[in-house]
Amino acid sequence: MRRAIIMIQDLVMVLVAVALSLILSQSRLSFDALSYGGLACWTVIVLVAHLLFRYCGLYNTVWRFASTPDFFNILKGCGILTVVLYLTSLAFRSFLQPVSGLNERQFIVFFLVSFTIISAPRLYYRFLRDGASWRILRRAPGGAPIRQALFIGRLSEADVIVRFTRAAVPAEYAIAGIMATESDAPLGTQIQGVPVVAVRPRLVDVLEEYVRGTDNLDFVIFGKGAEREIEDYAELVRVARHSGITVVQFSGLSELGQGGKLVLDTVEMETIMRRSAVATDIERIGAFVECKRVLVTGGAGSIGRVLVKRSLELGAEAVLVADNSEFGIFQLDQMVEESERNRLSSRIVDVTDRRQMMRLVREFEPAIIFHAAALKHVPILEENWEAAIETNVFGTLACAEVAAKCGVPQFLLISSDKAVDPTSVLGITKRAAEQIVASLHETHAAHPSASNGGRLNGNDATGRHPGTKFIAVRFGNVFGSNGSVATIFQAQIEAGGPVTITDRRMTRYFMTVAEAVDLVIMSAADAEQRQGRDDYAIYMLDMGKPVPILEVAETMIRMAGKSPYTDIPIRFTGIRPGEKLHETLHGENEEVVKLDIAKIFGLRSEVVGWPKIQAGLTALQAAIRDQDKAAALAVLAGLYQDRNIPEPNVPKAAAGQTA
Repeated sequence: MRRAIIMIQDLVMVLVAVALSLILSQSRLSFDALSYGGLACWTVIVLVAHLLFRYCGLYNTVWRFASTPDFFNILKGCGILTVVLYLTSLAFRSFLQPVSGLNERQFIVFFLVSFTIISAPRLYYRFLRDGASWRILRRAPGGAPIRQALFIGRLSEADVIVRFTRAAVPAEYAIAGIMATESDAPLGTQIQGVPVVAVRPRLVDVLEEYVRGTDNLDFVIFGKGAEREIEDYAELVRVARHSGITVVQFSGLSELGQGGKLVLDTVEMETIMRRSAVATDIERIGAFVECKRVLVTGGAGSIGRVLVKRSLELGAEAVLVADNSEFGIFQLDQMVEESERNRLSSRIVDVTDRRQMMRLVREFEPAIIFHAAALKHVPILEENWEAAIETNVFGTLACAEVAAKCGVPQFLLISSDKAVDPTSVLGITKRAAEQIVASLHETHAAHPSASNGGRLNGNDATGRHPGTKFIAVRFGNVFGSNGSVATIFQAQIEAGGPVTITDRRMTRYFMTVAEAVDLVIMSAADAEQRQGRDDYAIYMLDMGKPVPILEVAETMIRMAGKSPYTDIPIRFTGIRPGEKLHETLHGENEEVVKLDIAKIFGLRSEVVGWPKIQAGLTALQAAIRDQDKAAALAVLAGLYQDRNIPEPNVPKAAAGQTA
């Protein structure tokens, strides 16, 4: 209806322009304007004008968001109409009959008048809606003008967001237009009075036109999952941020008394540098976690705290955090919703302290332990190799043995792609941790009621606990985690540069922490159901294609509204000790098995027997006592290369207490 009214208005304006052009040029036509011939003439002009205006795209634009190209379309339409009418008049005078009172002057006046009176209503409407006068009128009760926003997402979400922004008290912002992610969305229609101003695939073009055409846009709101649905997501964020527009993402609604409020999260780089993701099987991971007691070691770390929050969201009966960082635990407590804090408890504990961990697990009685506690910074661990071995190797051993002794049904190790063909202390300690878990997995698969070669429990048939399922999940870098390349680059960009990269050729696998955590939980759910030949000790997450670190840096600089190399310099510092140019997710001797779960694979590889693991750990302790880094690394290499390691000279009765 609105479009039809605009069309009728334009045709009336054309007739008015004809009359004004004749009056202003003081022309006297040789025929009566209201005669049969005159009425036929006006009808033809109206039809030709309508067809030309449709051809020039005057009715494909929502004029609330009109910009320079849209007014050029009016100019083009009026110009073509003027030329057509002029040529028609020449032909009529030449071949049919002369018409007095018409000359070039009238057509020039017609062109100017028609463009002016057709553009004026649209320009005035936009001024009223977006100009300074409108913003002065639209103020929140506190006197501040209501901020204007564009919404980019599905129309169904737009309906909810528009409704809640209007109902919010006090009013903070208003949705000025909707950019629909559905390609078949009807352009120009309205959702509760808010127009649909763009549809795929022209989202970037329209946003660029709009930010050039108005200074009254304050921020852009993306819908849920927009980073997966929109191919140009990163470019849309770049355009908005380059223009000083805040970018947020709708994540849900929070209840406030009898009303509600939109939950808008700042768009982080982990979302922009996205991978192709798949929808999480919420039903399956929810059924796995629901009503379980979950222990997360390293629960105050980047991955650990998301595991904690996700477990609470999925309905865990209780979640216990074991971490040695007081400040990290404090930060985690602030992140958790008030309604969920009664199910969360925390303990400041070192995972290498077997006695404390034993007391903790016996008191809490978890159904699953997510072992995320680890040291992870490559250059730092090259110097602090003893601490890396104590935490990553002996910490894993202590927690795994405690899990077995206490009959915890499942133990899951968070591993790393750096464990594949390791060249760093971090990688080789993570590989050793994997081998400990894989060896315990094989031992418990063969003897479900035994652990540590049948000696961990030390009980007979009447005192044995059910076997613990041991697995490790291997994946690459988590974007935005503490100390990751994203956080380092962000700090460097905020400081004005330079952004430092070790080598322009370096690539890494990246995954968002939310996706990684869901896939880790899914791996645990899958492992719970597997037995025999189809049982896997190590799971590998599909990380997609590796991303050049240089591309990450350049993208982050652009996202900050600056130009790489010009505004923010990029400096190459050289590869640091232990670093690789390219990481891999599996070794040549490992068989990758495709599972019936998207983005998760099973790995088959050679597993070192538990007696050799014991011998290696004893030799490793001796190397640490002697401060012999080379010997320690050689022992660790033997744990995954299956070298001959001499049996330790210790009594057999103590073999289960090597760590």
